[in-house]
Amino acid sequence: MMNLDVVELAKELIAIESETHHSNRPVADAIEATMHELGFTVERVVYDDGGVEKVNLVGKLGDGEGGLGLFGHADTVPGGAGWEPYAPVVKDSRLYGRGSCDMKGALAAMLVAASKVKPGQLRQPLVLAVTSDEETGHVGARTIVTQSKLLAAGWPTYVVVGEPTELVPVYAHKGGCRIDVTAHGVAAHTSTDRGVSANFLIAPFLAEMAEVAQRFRREERFMNFEFDPPTNGFNMVLDDGGCKPNVTAARTVCTLSLRAMPGAHTEEAVELIEARARAHGLEVESRSFNPFYVAPDADIVQAALRASGHTSAVTVPYGTEAVWYQAHAATVVLGPGNIAQAHTVGEWIALDQLHQAVAVYGRLVEELLEA
Repeated sequence: MMNLDVVELAKELIAIESETHHSNRPVADAIEATMHELGFTVERVVYDDGGVEKVNLVGKLGDGEGGLGLFGHADTVPGGAGWEPYAPVVKDSRLYGRGSCDMKGALAAMLVAASKVKPGQLRQPLVLAVTSDEETGHVGARTIVTQSKLLAAGWPTYVVVGEPTELVPVYAHKGGCRIDVTAHGVAAHTSTDRGVSANFLIAPFLAEMAEVAQRFRREERFMNFEFDPPTNGFNMVLDDGGCKPNVTAARTVCTLSLRAMPGAHTEEAVELIEARARAHGLEVESRSFNPFYVAPDADIVQAALRASGHTSAVTVPYGTEAVWYQAHAATVVLGPGNIAQAHTVGEWIALDQLHQAVAVYGRLVEELLEA
């Protein structure tokens, strides 16, 4: 049995820069080496991201089918200016560094919990998965779902996604929809009066969307009161390419977004927006990912409550990779740290959250896997 310290391991992972637009191979190599030392069989699922190598890991400890999966990501947002993001430091019972909260701290806790497992006592396997590109569209998660041979041979029965929840089990979170609406005009200097402004062409549609925004905030059919806030976060941004005031815009793109929720008629909302765009003769392109939802009384949620000591699970408004795993395993989101610290300059995680996470993951392993 390896003698791993969760704080020291988290510091080691933080010190390996793995910004999502760079290759995550160095941090993946370090995690894989630890997994091998713990006795895991490890599969590397690699892909090319515009000439940048991205590495995903799927490891299995123990034999048989089903079991428990502890899933996380090793990429981070950029470090940012004004601090030393990859020089982790402990101060005032906090660990500072990029990824400490989101989510190298959770990965360290998962690995330390795994280090305490005696393979001979497992009645079902423990699976660890570490993805890339979570911060840019969950590419790594989607890749292991479609390309991992180890997962294709048999998914764990349960999956825990270690995003920061302050170790309160999360049974649902919002998804997302994005609709790009494009108007095409004719560029010309305004002195000629021969141009057609794409901004004027799209303006009537924009006026309608202002009314739709109020409708989404008013009509309960587009809400879900399990969430705080219960609304779909409907938003709109515009891009006319930075057109100058003395030139008519050749192309204007209106990007609308909303956060999908179970039972909130999201498909109807998207269809409404698309129909109005087409009625104005505009181009429309949409893409979306589903919300995450598991019944609050599901076995994995109840096990997470027992392990964490909480009496009820919650919902959150942000998204995680759980949306890609829920079709394959009963999934819950449960990790150390507060989401408010993610992506911030001076990102930190409380040391007691790291130690508690090791205990919580250990109790899940004990209840769900050990004989």
